[in-house]
Amino acid sequence: MAIAYDIPEVLDRREGPYGEVVLRRHGELLQIIANGCFLMDTSDGRSERLLVDATLSALGGRAAPHVLIGGLGVGFSLAHAAADPRWGRITVVERETAVIDWHRRGPLSGLSRDALADPRTEIVAADLLEFVNETCDTYDALCLDIDNGPDWTVTDGNDGLYGPVGLASCARVLRPGGVLAVWSAKPSPDFEGTLRNAGFQQVRTEEIPVARGVPDVVHLAVRPG
Repeated sequence: MAIAYDIPEVLDRREGPYGEVVLRRHGELLQIIANGCFLMDTSDGRSERLLVDATLSALGGRAAPHVLIGGLGVGFSLAHAAADPRWGRITVVERETAVIDWHRRGPLSGLSRDALADPRTEIVAADLLEFVNETCDTYDALCLDIDNGPDWTVTDGNDGLYGPVGLASCARVLRPGGVLAVWSAKPSPDFEGTLRNAGFQQVRTEEIPVARGVPDVVHLAVRPG
């Protein structure tokens, strides 16, 4: 007897300035694929929630902090931040207009509808590295989830975000005592060293257990006051 396997259904496929981005459904899950590389799906969200919660905790009770979230993804980070009244303004920078469309008018809208309607929320269509290099705004926190980690970027151009120049740009837009949080699919001791060399303090890593393999992590660092 033949075994039937679920075959992912492509819901949308687009070519953009950074290559191909695909939204597909696999069973009950929605998945985002960029240039053939699996980015994320709607299966869990623990990592994204920890990214947001650990950042808020590291801020030490700062009133109504303004957070910049790098990467909209499937919307877990945005939705979790918007569900917490302790956050002030919530700015999300997403470079793929397709991803923004999927949230505003497409299959991902069910995950982010309430968050997008929140008056604290602003969506900016831009490349994150270019945005932090050019913006005149400052933030209490940066939550970055645009790659699979500092050592595994979606596109080569993202490498610069995790080096001395990119981290200097992150520090520039952070207010004194502000928190930088970076999600990663695996720990990166080298990145911890890079953060310290860039002048960040209180550098630490929080792990998120997974069913098998190495844990996901969130790298946390504080800009000196």
